[in-house]
Formats: sequence, C-alpha cells, structure tokens
Amino acid sequence: MTKADIVRKELPAVRVNQWLPAWSTVKWDKAEHRAEPKRWFYQFSISATHLKALSGIYARTTKERNSSSNDLGIQRRHEPDRSSEIARFVECGYPWSDLSSKKRESAEFHDLRKPGWLPTAIVVNVLTASDIRKGRRVHPDDLIEVSTDKSGRVTISLPDGFTGRNWRPKELPPIEVIDGQHRLWAFEEAKLPDDFELPVVAFDGLDLSWQAYLFYTINIKPKKINASLAFDLYPLLRTEDWLEKFEGHIIYRETRAQELADLLWSNPHSPWQKRINMLGESGHKGLMVSQAAWIRSLLATFIKSREGKGSRIGGIFGAPIGTQSQTPSWNRAEQAALLIFLGDLVRSSIRATDAEWAKVLRKQPRPLGTPGQAQVDWAFYGPNLLLNQDQGIRALLYTLNDFLSINADELSLSEWGGSSASDAGETAVEEALKSLKKQTKLVEFCKSLANELATYDWRASDAPELDEKQSLLKAAFRGSGGYKELRKNVLKHLLSGKKVIADSAQEILNVLGE
Repeated sequence: MTKADIVRKELPAVRVNQWLPAWSTVKWDKAEHRAEPKRWFYQFSISATHLKALSGIYARTTKERNSSSNDLGIQRRHEPDRSSEIARFVECGYPWSDLSSKKRESAEFHDLRKPGWLPTAIVVNVLTASDIRKGRRVHPDDLIEVSTDKSGRVTISLPDGFTGRNWRPKELPPIEVIDGQHRLWAFEEAKLPDDFELPVVAFDGLDLSWQAYLFYTINIKPKKINASLAFDLYPLLRTEDWLEKFEGHIIYRETRAQELADLLWSNPHSPWQKRINMLGESGHKGLMVSQAAWIRSLLATFIKSREGKGSRIGGIFGAPIGTQSQTPSWNRAEQAALLIFLGDLVRSSIRATDAEWAKVLRKQPRPLGTPGQAQVDWAFYGPNLLLNQDQGIRALLYTLNDFLSINADELSLSEWGGSSASDAGETAVEEALKSLKKQTKLVEFCKSLANELATYDWRASDAPELDEKQSLLKAAFRGSGGYKELRKNVLKHLLSGKKVIADSAQEILNVLGE
C-alpha cells in the first residue's frame, strides 16, 4: 500500500449534541472573542501525521515561535522534554519510557516494553472561511468541510489538494489544536507510519475565548497545575475576564509580580540588582523600594487589565495589545528582560544627563561605609529621589508600560519573544536581552522615551535646592493620592518631547480624563 493510498480525504464522524437550556443565558460577545458556539461537536479518527500537517505543527517551528511561522492566535508554549517523553511512551509504553537512554538501549530491559496507546482525544477547532487569526484566514483551497446528510451521517472532508504528512497550507493551517499539541509534537521524533491514528474531538468555528476556556477546564482546573506555568503555556488565559472573579487568576498575577521582582533583584544585568528591599528590613529608607511596593506597582502597570472600556492602554504582560488584540506569549525570562532593558535605558539616560536636578543630587553626601556607593550615580540611586520611593517606581512603570501599550502595532511588539524555554535563570534572561536588543524600532523608541524621562525632575519633596513652588508640587506626590498626581505630572512633562512621545503622552492623559 502506497502513501497515497492511505490519505483519506473523507473521514466519517459522529456529531455529539451537547447543550443545556441554561447555557443559552451565557453572555455571548463576538468583540471579546466569545461568539456564540454551535450546539455540538464531532468525534472522528485521523492519521496522527496528517493531523499534525493540517494543524501547522512542523519541524521548522519546534524550537520556538517566530513571526514568520504559521503560529496561530492561541499561542501555547511547546515543552520539548514533554514531547520527547510522549514519543518514548508511544514507542514502547510505560515504564520503558521513563528509563534512562542507556537502560532503554540495553536488552536487559526489553521485557518492560508495552504498547504505548494514546486513547485520549486530541481536542481541535476547525477554522471556517470567516475565522481570522492575526489578520489572516485559511485559503479557500485549504478549508475543511463538515457536512451532514439527511440520515445524520457526518463527513469531514479534507482539502482537495491534501497529500499527507508533507502537505503545507497556502495561508493558515485549517485546524487549531486546543489540547493535545504535545502529543502531535511527539510524532516529530517518533517517526510513526501514516496509518497510526488518533481520536479527535473537533469543534467547528469555535471562538478563541472559548478555546482558552476549554484548555483551562481540561488542564488546569482538575489537575491543579501551577498557575504561573499554566498562564505561560496559554497566554490568552491572562486576559480572560471570567477569571478575574476567580481566586486563581488573582494569585497568578500576584505570583508573577513577585517572580519578576525577585528577578529584578537577583539578575546581574538589572539596574535594580540588590536594590529592592526584599525582606522589608529597616535602614534602607530613601535607598531601596520594598518588594511589596514593587509587586503592587507591577500589578497596577505591566500586569494590569485594560484601563477603561475601549482604551488602547493595558498591561503588556496581562492584557491584549494592538489592533489585533494579541496577548504576547512572553515567559518570565522575557518579561524580566524587558523590564531590565527599559530600566537600564532610563539609568543610562539619567547618567548622561546634565540636567540641574541631577547635578544637585550628585552633590549629596554619601553614607559612610556603604559598599559601592561612591561609584554609582546618585541621580538614580540616591536618597531624596522619587525613583527610590514607591510613588516614583509606580510612575516610571506606568509610563514605560503605557507608552509601549499604545504603540504596540508600530513597534511590532507582539512579534518579539515567545521562546519555548520555561527556565527563568540568568542565562535565559541574558538570551532574551540579546534578542530584544535586535528589535530596532523598539530599541530606538525606548531610547527616545528614556531620554525624555531623564529630563524630568525626579527629586522628592525633601531634596535640597527646591524652591517653594517645586516643594509644594512635590509634596502633592506623597500619600495614596500621589500615585495618580505624579503619573499625570510626568505625562505633562513628556508633552514637550518629540512628536511620537508627545502624542502618546496626550493620548494617555485623555484616557485619564486630563
């Protein structure tokens, strides 16, 4: 039997009607990717290698997502080790798959080989002609047709030009994998014949938010997967408002904020290395912002939801960005790298400025016996400085996040990152920084923003050489109301900057009602 003989173009399927009257009260919202779904789904079997081809899971994208790949809107992260383990299981079952490579090669353990059955269904969505992902559709020649005859018999018709495992779509792959992608990746290594089939549960034209909901209920709710890892695997879940009312979502955001604060404190590339008061110790007032304050500020800025209905401003780690409302699939290392990169640009710009406020602070006496203080710029690290106070860090993070958020399309922000690595160690952050510095438009924009921020007077109300008007202004930045006042004051300062900076500042002020 030739390979062409086993390419089945029509697959018999069973329609599973699953709907309750109470479900009709659910709020459908196409604008939020929650269009009303059909009242049924389908079950069928298909060659594992053919499903892999129809889903766009190819060898060229196994290492990490990139902007030129057929990456779909649902961006789930691939864990190569997990796929390798599944491939070994399929080959000879368990416990052989858990043995070391040396033991697997030894004839002594051949009696542990067993069938590696995969009876659990792959859950997919068949894209329709009207479905759009990142501005793209499935080419008409590549659409999969689902038809039901008068007797109720269902047929899944594959594209006319489908040729099997080496087939490639003209545009988007016609199938999205909701759950089971690691089983498909496993067949990159397992080299299975085309007649090895998998059971499939297929939805038809299912909107993205419902796909995220399915992934959550299949993988996270019953298995209690670590929330931080789960949201890295499926970034779309970061933006689901139905999770806002669920404790796990709040815990995720707080956990991620704490992880980022820890990375900013520990990473040698960070301008805040060893300069966050992680344990709330006394004696650091005016020199270190507390970890708790950093966490609150990250939650209010980079990890926040959209700021106002219809606003383009949202936390770029926790809200959709750009006209396509994409959620960047950055992992912890990439998120930390972006914060480090931005902070370092601001530090460098302040170090280079000869603004009067910076000169005044650099003349301040330094505490005796403080290691390394003689070498650092007192205009970035010293006392009497808003950047070393809760309100100042919040204002800085607000500005950096919001400017990137509203310029996401122009900066191609969502095209950067998406590494499959789950590690957040020093090497992973360093690799992310190297990659980030190659994003020319982003780098130039951030440099311009940092240069403008360096001209702002970051002195606190107790700083020396302030006149009466300056002292009164800066006194307004103290207390809980100071966050908003300082944020607006920084934005008003940026109105005098370059056009792209000034226009962005005005848009943010408009959102804030100024």
